Amino acid sequence: MSDRPEVLLQVTRAGKTFDVSPPWLARTLGRQPRQLLHAVDDVSFDIRRGETLGLVGESGCGKSTVARLIVGLYRPSSGSIVYAGEDVATLATGKASRGLRRRLQMIFQDPYASLNPRWRVVDIVAEPIRAHRLIVGRQAIRARVDALLTHVGLAAADGQKYPHQFSGGQRQRISIARALASEPEFLVCDEPTSALDVSVQAQVLNLMRDLQRELGLTYLFISHNLAVVHHVADRVGVMYLGRIVELADKKALFGGPQHPYTRMLLDAIPDLAMTGKSRTPVAGEVPNPLTPPPGCTFHPRCPHANERCRSVAPRLLPAQGGAMVACHAVEERRIPIVAAAPAACSA
Repeated sequence: MSDRPEVLLQVTRAGKTFDVSPPWLARTLGRQPRQLLHAVDDVSFDIRRGETLGLVGESGCGKSTVARLIVGLYRPSSGSIVYAGEDVATLATGKASRGLRRRLQMIFQDPYASLNPRWRVVDIVAEPIRAHRLIVGRQAIRARVDALLTHVGLAAADGQKYPHQFSGGQRQRISIARALASEPEFLVCDEPTSALDVSVQAQVLNLMRDLQRELGLTYLFISHNLAVVHHVADRVGVMYLGRIVELADKKALFGGPQHPYTRMLLDAIPDLAMTGKSRTPVAGEVPNPLTPPPGCTFHPRCPHANERCRSVAPRLLPAQGGAMVACHAVEERRIPIVAAAPAACSA
């Protein structure tokens, strides 16, 4: 019998397309075709119970769309998302949605926008408890809320305050307490520290790691900050224009990145250890997702692109060190394997 933890979430060739066309009359008069935005295209990965998968990439690459697909806020246009053996698309509708939303919770990027400014903190945190009928009785609910606030580093008396009376880091702690109120087993964290100061980021990240150990939580951690991902993740997926281009264990990815885009992201990090290695910003700009380049969508920015890259889209295939990489140059071994500076991404 295998000692590896069970697969809790399995995403298979998931895609999400949005119709961003002008209104029908404007299209008819202007003789314009429909415009489809492929926000997520053929994304596959799995997350095992108790682990943290980090998802990184530039703004607009589809990370947040993946998060919303997993929690059922969006319905996939293609592919499947299976949570604990059940299809999320089926669970997200009807009576089954209540059980899914209790087990799957999300922490949003902006802690102020995600909290109702007219509610006291005690009511914000108690809302999932009442919605899922986990505890009955006003006093029992209040005791549970006090315990949750204390657990995330706040005082029980803070329950009588409003969100605007807290700092950004404290508001994010309230968001975490609300997410934990339904006793979930999986948390989707959509850039939960990007709006916080660096010192506060460290406090929130350490809190989340402690909660994971204590409660056995599983995380999908989305961020554009590689240093943050290096601090919290067990495995890392790198997204570019709606697709995963590299998926590997944290040590393998930071120690020897293989996809040219991953290398560019790591090279853009300041060399705080002063190793003498040159650091260059990510060249070029992300193409318009409405009109993506043919073939490999990264080829206009890639120094290793050839004619095959410009015409044929690469598939995510096994590569050196157990990684999965979508790159013709890596597949054809046209890119030498180099080690990254290990201290460059220390959080």
